[in-house]
Amino acid sequence: MKQKILFILLSILFLNLAFSQNKKTAEATLNKELIAVLDTIDQDDQKYRVEADELVDKYGWQSKEVQDKWTIIKVKDSINLIKVEKIITENGWLGPDIVGKEGNSTLFLVIQHSKTETQLKYLPMFREAVKKGKAQASDLALMEDRVLLAQGEKQIYGSQIGIDMITNEYILSPMIDPDNVDKRREEVGLMPLAEYLNHFDLIWDIEKFKMRMEEYDSANTKN
Repeated sequence: MKQKILFILLSILFLNLAFSQNKKTAEATLNKELIAVLDTIDQDDQKYRVEADELVDKYGWQSKEVQDKWTIIKVKDSINLIKVEKIITENGWLGPDIVGKEGNSTLFLVIQHSKTETQLKYLPMFREAVKKGKAQASDLALMEDRVLLAQGEKQIYGSQIGIDMITNEYILSPMIDPDNVDKRREEVGLMPLAEYLNHFDLIWDIEKFKMRMEEYDSANTKN
């Protein structure tokens, strides 16, 4: 019995030592300087957007308060883009092993919040980074959706939410094949659409959405 307990204790000790060594090895590859830079960029990127969302709830999307906040956001986005493009130009698309998970996500967010031509510029590199495990497929899905919508196409994964300027309410932007959207979302690591839409206080009514898409297609055909 004592030998069994001793064996278990030694096994736990060896596992802890191995884990500690692996952690040290992983931390040794991290670029703490870049992580700090990206952390600051992330705070700038998210802070004002959170404030803007709060103002939308209070005053409405087209209010002066919201528009003034978005003026600030656009300036911040431009500054952040300069910093991120410099990082990417000098280092390529850095993975979590170099800049951590949050830093890696920040690279995506800044490009995601840039103009369509900038997104298109980095999309091939982003796709390659996902293939190599240096970026998240779920993040790529969001950018693919945003670029498609900007080009007048329907999104694939249902990640993009728009604003109905008449009702001032959130709506799911146009999307292909709603019947299989959750299958596509699962393939890239995204939560089910109904759960995602719930964060925007939206209910996923697939039949209602199909009707809206029929109206959308009809209007586009006439144009």
